[in-house]
Amino acid sequence: MKIQDLVFMGVLLALMLIKKRKLFILTGLLFLVLAIPLFYFHVFFTAERLTWYAGGMLLIVTLYLL
Repeated sequence: MKIQDLVFMGVLLALMLIKKRKLFILTGLLFLVLAIPLFYFHVFFTAERLTWYAGGMLLIVTLYLL
């Protein structure tokens, strides 16, 4: 497990304790925005992980809304 996974789990845990849907959406979009320059600079592993994290955040928001 890499440091980025631990940071993501910490952010996810904090957001789940706060339970504000807007923060999940903003965090998911932030992860996507951060992934764009990483793809440009060919840091594919981290960029791919950020897209997965963004998808997870948006999936959690969808589940909260249902």
